[in-house]
Amino acid sequence: MAIDFVLRNARLPHALQPTDIGVEGGLIAVIEPGFACDAPEYDAGGRLVCGGLIESHIHLDKAGIIGRCSICAGTLAEAVSETAKAKAAFTEEDVYQRASVVLEKAVLNGTTRLRTFVEVDPRAGYRSLDAIKRLKVDYAWAIEIEICAFAQEGLTNEPATEAMLETALKSGADLVGGCPYTDPQPAEHIRRIFDLGERFHVPVDFHLDFHLDPTKSDLPEVIAQTIARRYEGRVSVGHVTNLSAMTPEDLEALGERLAQAAIAVTALPATDLFLMGRGAGRLTPRGVAPIHRLAAHGVVTTLSTNNVMNPFTPFGDVSLMRMANLYANIAQIGAPAELAGIFDMIMSLPARLVGKGRKSLEVGASADLVIFDALSSSDAVAQIAPAVTGWKDGRQTFLRPPPQLLREM
Repeated sequence: MAIDFVLRNARLPHALQPTDIGVEGGLIAVIEPGFACDAPEYDAGGRLVCGGLIESHIHLDKAGIIGRCSICAGTLAEAVSETAKAKAAFTEEDVYQRASVVLEKAVLNGTTRLRTFVEVDPRAGYRSLDAIKRLKVDYAWAIEIEICAFAQEGLTNEPATEAMLETALKSGADLVGGCPYTDPQPAEHIRRIFDLGERFHVPVDFHLDFHLDPTKSDLPEVIAQTIARRYEGRVSVGHVTNLSAMTPEDLEALGERLAQAAIAVTALPATDLFLMGRGAGRLTPRGVAPIHRLAAHGVVTTLSTNNVMNPFTPFGDVSLMRMANLYANIAQIGAPAELAGIFDMIMSLPARLVGKGRKSLEVGASADLVIFDALSSSDAVAQIAPAVTGWKDGRQTFLRPPPQLLREM
């Protein structure tokens, strides 16, 4: 066995003792404590090592446009409207440059895979799609990008969009996404997105129920379509902020239905906190789906960044560890075992959605490895542990040495 290098004293998630990881030809060749080998070594120092964090829901195409938009009401409707105006002026190079800034920050924060929604419609044309397709190739050395061709502003009200989504899927998009709440016929919108998914044999991902009314929901239609089309395990929904307003009993029942349909649910804490509850004069609702309660029923649950520096979220550093910590605060989670479960929502659980379910941190898997300055996954979430260094396919991609105090002598 010709080992290229060994990562020593690596503490894997949910492991009690450090181990060694041998890498050969870009793959993990051995995971074994005290592995004897004379190959070059890197000492993790007992710190947390994982296969990299995974963004399951982000919008690279409209990141960094906050200076081109106005935020007055701070509502979802305003964010959609302001972004629609701005994207008409996007150029391919403009999208490429803004998105590359976000990608590089994501890599430095320990992210090795992501799913990005890319708007394809008469305003955006294919400019954003072409830019993200270029980025997918240009940054493959550091991060794996999955492209979701996305109908942000409806289908039945804009027939040209459906044909454009079809073209996007033919030209390299990995899946298709819909946004029923912007369509005057949400049920038909959902059916058409499923039709496209079936036609091209790709997963579907919906932005759904972005409000706080528990009596109004498009989720039952998504569940029904998933079961009727036998699409279990290939459907994701994001936001579903109205789940935060459900009674515990209704949420329990819904969790069972989602688990049976194998529909994944993604919460976007930063965006959902910023946009929801604007009408409350006091005791403003958090408006973030309590996905940890769904996870107890076996639902695949993930946390993600969503937007960065635009009207939907006018801040952000693309740190999934910070997003996990934010969710733990919102959900009032503090016990180590529960925090470890939150860590799974930015690593092992989104791995089931992004990258076609490719395994990580096992012999034979790609040597995607990231060291975090923490002793456990729960510790990493609690302290928003920074990434120290990482490898993609066995090649070191970044280095962020821990800061040092310079004491007076």
